[in-house]
Amino acid sequence: MKMIAPLLALTLAGASASVQAERLTIERLFSDPKLSGTAPRALSYSPDGSRVTYLKGREADYHRYDLWEYHIEDGANRLLVDSDTLHAGEERLSDEEKARRERQRIYGSGIMEYSWSDDGQALLFPLAGDVFYYDLAEKQARRLTQTEAFETDIKVSPKGGYVSFVRDQNLYLVDLASGEERQLTQDGAGPIKNGMAEFVAQEEMGRMTGYWWSPDDQRLAFIQVDESPVDQVTRSEIYADRIEMIQQRYPAAGRPNVTVKLGVITLADGKVQWLNLGKSRDIYLPRVRWASAERLSYQWQSRDQQTLELRLVDLAEGNTRTLLSETSPTWVNLHKDLRFLKDGQHFVWASERDGFKHLYLYDLKGKLVRQLTRGTWVVDKLEAIDEAKGLLYFTGRRDTPLERHLYRVRLDGEGEIRRISDRPGMHSVTFAKDGSGYIDRFSDPRTPTQVSLHDARGNQLTWLEQNRVEPGHPLFPYLSDWINPEFGSLRAPEGHTLYYRMYKPAGFDSAKRYPAIVYLYGGPHAQLVTNSWDKPFHQYLAQQGYVVFTLDNRGSNYRGKAFEDALYQKMGDPEVADQVTGVKHLGSLPFVDASRIGVFGHSYGGYMALMMMFKAGDHFAAGISGAPVTDWRLYDTHYTERYMGHPDKVPQAYEAASVFPYAKALGRPLLIYHGMADDNVLFTNTTRLIKVLQDEGKQFDLMTYPGKKHSLRGKATRTHWHTMMAEFFDRHLKPESPEAKPDQP
Repeated sequence: MKMIAPLLALTLAGASASVQAERLTIERLFSDPKLSGTAPRALSYSPDGSRVTYLKGREADYHRYDLWEYHIEDGANRLLVDSDTLHAGEERLSDEEKARRERQRIYGSGIMEYSWSDDGQALLFPLAGDVFYYDLAEKQARRLTQTEAFETDIKVSPKGGYVSFVRDQNLYLVDLASGEERQLTQDGAGPIKNGMAEFVAQEEMGRMTGYWWSPDDQRLAFIQVDESPVDQVTRSEIYADRIEMIQQRYPAAGRPNVTVKLGVITLADGKVQWLNLGKSRDIYLPRVRWASAERLSYQWQSRDQQTLELRLVDLAEGNTRTLLSETSPTWVNLHKDLRFLKDGQHFVWASERDGFKHLYLYDLKGKLVRQLTRGTWVVDKLEAIDEAKGLLYFTGRRDTPLERHLYRVRLDGEGEIRRISDRPGMHSVTFAKDGSGYIDRFSDPRTPTQVSLHDARGNQLTWLEQNRVEPGHPLFPYLSDWINPEFGSLRAPEGHTLYYRMYKPAGFDSAKRYPAIVYLYGGPHAQLVTNSWDKPFHQYLAQQGYVVFTLDNRGSNYRGKAFEDALYQKMGDPEVADQVTGVKHLGSLPFVDASRIGVFGHSYGGYMALMMMFKAGDHFAAGISGAPVTDWRLYDTHYTERYMGHPDKVPQAYEAASVFPYAKALGRPLLIYHGMADDNVLFTNTTRLIKVLQDEGKQFDLMTYPGKKHSLRGKATRTHWHTMMAEFFDRHLKPESPEAKPDQP
């Protein structure tokens, strides 16, 4: 067994880890303040690099956020904008904004989002459905809108002359000099939406906007969405006191998508120039980016997602050319790593053409100049380019797939890649616009997120939030019982390497045999096994006497394209095989009772838990499936068809990937739970499963959560949910329970 490098020991300030710990409870896991401390969120450099801004919850209300700053010159942290000075009281959110926040995983009140003007002299806040413009020099906010309608996706134009937003499915702007409001599009209504990201763009492409300012403030590029081709379904959202019937246009796999048009509005005359996207209308537009004031780029993706083209439009000449094309017999992954250089002649692009995501330098004619990174490891993200010094900064997995580090490489191809971040663990960075420095969010299994400020060479300038676990920190009373996970790797029968993380039980005795729980996800674009801060619920389970085991199977992220491609048109097959490899290893350990192993997961993990119980049930004594996909025909086009193809072309693949053909094999205790207002993995997935299991005469436990979406937010809900799971496993896996013996089929 290959072991990962030893973890950093946590430094305690003036206290011994031998102090008797308080008992960790599930209720405490979801109470305020969080055990992980108070790391700020939405960190950003001001455009001039003079300050770092961030959102911070109040001590009296951890879920109401204000804007704070760290001023670099004087080294002081201070409140910059109190949200109550903009809007106090309850916020009213439109249904569109509620859905948008759910997609962004944004929860709370007060200042939840903000943006800087490009000159660094002002801040923009969307709050309570209106728009607030905060002038830093005057230190006061100006309310730009006050309407019954809800303004969303608010932006300051690059030169600071305008503020733009979407209202009632149309684009608007406010001239900051005159205060005049102007409506830019007129036809947004019903199925027509201007400047808005459609459902699959938000949920699957990571594109939350539908419009983009030109660098000179003279034009706006925007996408017009026509939802009329999409099936309109009636979806019930079941609450404790009512049932709401929601009319939703949901593009299920194999069914029609929205149609999209890309236009450019010239502010001087208000005219729209519609761009020629080609003959096919059954396409995606995942990315749009201005290359210069006269040139607009967009990424064109085929419906089957096997072709991705980067196209450049010269607006003055009216011509479009394809700079490059990426193709794959499976699918082409999207990314956000396109940068046009200031020289106007080059751009940087990310590609997986050699099997691993790497960075490439091109000229503006689409000719490859050089490959900037290479190797059997992946780049996470292009972070910054310092053109004056000829340096490119990126995060990646060059040292181990279990850690993210910051590196730099020269644009001219000279010299070696240099690692900048030092500490073993996970680093997430945000660079200053000029590349002079960066914010580092760091964690490891013993260190909840710490936020520090560094210069571009990696030298730490200061802590923005040291989050040190010392007396007074929420985690400190529990620290002496905190269990370090172990990391290792396995060789699968097919020859590939699988990484796992394992917690041994509290008071571990190698002579004893313990029950074990496998936590999994298993789906693409996700990774669970990292050298980082983990879910405290796993810690709780370990402290209750369980071995807690997690393995990343084929299909998961940061291992290269071939590792992902294994599940193409085979969902529920290679993932199950790899998880079986993991559970066999787990059951072979001398301290694990192989007859008392449970499995649980949520979302794709819920799907995987069902597949493990149905297809590999002999390895498990009990399982829990949360908010599961049960039939991929019920999920959306962009995600599902990427990995499974079109259901009309490969119906046998969809049948094999559904859980229903295997449900008759259930022979062990199963608990299913789902939010009854879930608009991501629709509740229909579970109601269909209920019917199939009932028809097969299979007994199971079921818990539904009225009014809850996919994430099951709320302290009471989360406490109930996790208590339910812990009690279910205690009933079926603990030896003293008469129910510990597996049920007979």
